[in-house]
Amino acid sequence: MLSVALGISSLGFSQVQNADVLNEPVDVSKDFENYQNTFYFADELMDFNPKTGKGTLKYKRYEYQTRQAFNNMLMKPDTVAANEFPATEYAEAPELPFEIQFVSDRTVRLKMTSGPQFNQPETSLMLVDGTAPNHPELWDYSKIDEGHQFKSEHGKVEIIAKPWHVNIYDENGKLLTSTLHNSDVQNTYTPVLPFSFVRRNSDYSRSFSPVFSLQPDEKIFGCGESFTQFNKRGQKVVLYTDDANGVQNETMYKPIPFYMSSRGYGVFMHTSTPITVDFGKYFNAANKMMLGDDVADLFFFLGDPKDILDEYTDLTGKAAMPPLWSFGFWMSRITYFSEKEGREVAKNLRDYEIPSDVIHFDTGWFDVDWRNNYEFAKERFDDPEAMMADMKEDGFHVSLWQLPYFTPKNTLFNEIVDNNYAVKDRKGNIPYEDAILDFSNPETVEWYQGKLKHLLDLGVSVFKVDFGEAAPFSGIYHSGRTGFYEHNLFPLRYNKAVAEITKKINGYTLIWARSTWAGSQRYPLHWGGDAATTNSAMSATLRGGLSLGLSGFSFWSHDVGGFVTKSPENIYRRWTPFGMLSSHVRSHGEPPTEPWEYSKSFLKDFRNADNMRYKLMPYIYAQAKASSEKGLPMMRALFVEYPDDAGSWLIDNEYLFGESMLVAPLFEEETSRDVYLPKGTWIDYQTHKVYQGGWHTIEAGDIAIIALVKNGTILPHIKLAQSTKDMDWTNLDLQVFADKTTNSATGKIYLPDGKKLENISVEKDGNLYQLKQNPLSDKINFKTETIIK
Repeated sequence: MLSVALGISSLGFSQVQNADVLNEPVDVSKDFENYQNTFYFADELMDFNPKTGKGTLKYKRYEYQTRQAFNNMLMKPDTVAANEFPATEYAEAPELPFEIQFVSDRTVRLKMTSGPQFNQPETSLMLVDGTAPNHPELWDYSKIDEGHQFKSEHGKVEIIAKPWHVNIYDENGKLLTSTLHNSDVQNTYTPVLPFSFVRRNSDYSRSFSPVFSLQPDEKIFGCGESFTQFNKRGQKVVLYTDDANGVQNETMYKPIPFYMSSRGYGVFMHTSTPITVDFGKYFNAANKMMLGDDVADLFFFLGDPKDILDEYTDLTGKAAMPPLWSFGFWMSRITYFSEKEGREVAKNLRDYEIPSDVIHFDTGWFDVDWRNNYEFAKERFDDPEAMMADMKEDGFHVSLWQLPYFTPKNTLFNEIVDNNYAVKDRKGNIPYEDAILDFSNPETVEWYQGKLKHLLDLGVSVFKVDFGEAAPFSGIYHSGRTGFYEHNLFPLRYNKAVAEITKKINGYTLIWARSTWAGSQRYPLHWGGDAATTNSAMSATLRGGLSLGLSGFSFWSHDVGGFVTKSPENIYRRWTPFGMLSSHVRSHGEPPTEPWEYSKSFLKDFRNADNMRYKLMPYIYAQAKASSEKGLPMMRALFVEYPDDAGSWLIDNEYLFGESMLVAPLFEEETSRDVYLPKGTWIDYQTHKVYQGGWHTIEAGDIAIIALVKNGTILPHIKLAQSTKDMDWTNLDLQVFADKTTNSATGKIYLPDGKKLENISVEKDGNLYQLKQNPLSDKINFKTETIIK
């Protein structure tokens, strides 16, 4: 047990020592490219019990050898004998545990270990119930000549004994993907690593590399809030939580160890260690998942994108439904420094008729800017409790910024260190100058939640859960593990702590967070980090949001206009409706961000875009509920709804807002753009022009965005109000978007009382559409409006 623990710890330390700068993302692929290491290739299934799904797998030992050929040096693996002494004590070709489980009729779990596991946690924070269910009865077993077969109505899994393979098929018998054995890569001169694990010669610690096949034209999506090219095929992706310092580079605030394939499967890599995945970058037919972990624990999900996301979020958790007011507009900048400023902003929002529901105080509500001590500055906030009560009366909720790092000058610093609430280093000191809260310590969580409770009791509605990406990689945590396992878990622990105390005191689950790991989607919501104020940053922001949505997150937002500098008016003008047609919307960044601080024409355009959102609130709220129930993103890639439309898999600069609205932001200073429409009929939300599927150059309407509605859709609207608090949900306008050949239309309604998501439908009566049955007749009067007559 001690040797295993030391191996893991020394791995973490050696990685940090090799890093060039503090908190540099850890790329574990280097360990699989270090030819001083020893490699063990999965080779043969030695035994297997189909009733338990357990067996043993033999691994052959290899080392890489040099070979010079025509002045070109090649590295090829070759089998080697054991190098341990005494030779009688250690296996040259170890036989190690292999297991298959069946979470559902669409979800298969494969688990392998590279050595003894003396200190495995019994439950996983990433799984919604701590453990995954196993339902082998949902899959029919049969013995086949080459090995074993399991089959459900959604797919088939073959386990081939020799050479060992796991082949995964869809319900029609199409091979989706397969493990790569060394024999599969002998028909190329390229040295391709097969399914294997590596043993480092530096410390004898081990890490797995499950390697699976990639097929021609296969596309890969997900991996969290990734800002690089949407399709990850041909990329090497490092999954390590990082302060990305922007939205236009390859590091991520929100890495998620999950991806999906265009062939009809998804994969969850169940570990919190650093991960590097080579999606065919080095060798285009090999999907090489390089896990820091000495265990390979993989979940495979079968089906269309909606099926995959539903299954993945059944396992890791679905987003809680946020309160209605959170879907209103959030007004912020970095930063409001006083009660006076906050009250003035609230007054201006109402005076200028900018519908809004949240005032956010960022880094400046303490005595010293950025010095988070959970106390309002007494000189600048006369009575914060009264301020928040007055704001709530006027339809505003207050959001407060905070972070989990405490500088030496912070009044809480000594208390945190003295009570062992902070992450330690190897000597027992703190690794950084700042004290970093150790959320793996229950006492730390209790202390931290106590600080937040005091503020919630005063009237705070939500906390900004900022940072969280710098948990010390070399730290020693209360859990007994190093940052090698805890760094990526830190955001999940952090999100959970804030969300749970907010739920306990305020009755709803809501945060505004920047960093994540698998499972964080349970605690909405998250925003896109520190975008530049440029066209390219706006475009990259959308790619990141779409990728996060394909990683199990229903709710996501971004800083409208960008964050880093004052937003140029022309960019802010086009970014605003993009924000208004996002899950949640906040203006935030370097001042000014308030729309009245710009030109009169900008103020008008901002107001019109905001009014559009507030009128659409019944549609937004119903789609949010439907998304949270199925693990779907509110802002979704086109192929989520149209997986059979080949063109939908190629689009990364448009999105579906809910199931029925297609949105194409203007990323350049133009009034039109090329828009791809999936097959079918689409109706422009603003101009009511009708389009058929395919490519079109479309002119934006009065609001600087292109939005189209799927034919046969009811978009419920509500009378404009200045906050969600003042909305009249007893009278709704059902706007029917349908061409003249369509005889019926459907939509959804979800009321603020949160009881049930209702389906509604209309049928054509002459030239108009009429509601035939009102499922909410005791609560709502519907007025039907036919858009195209």
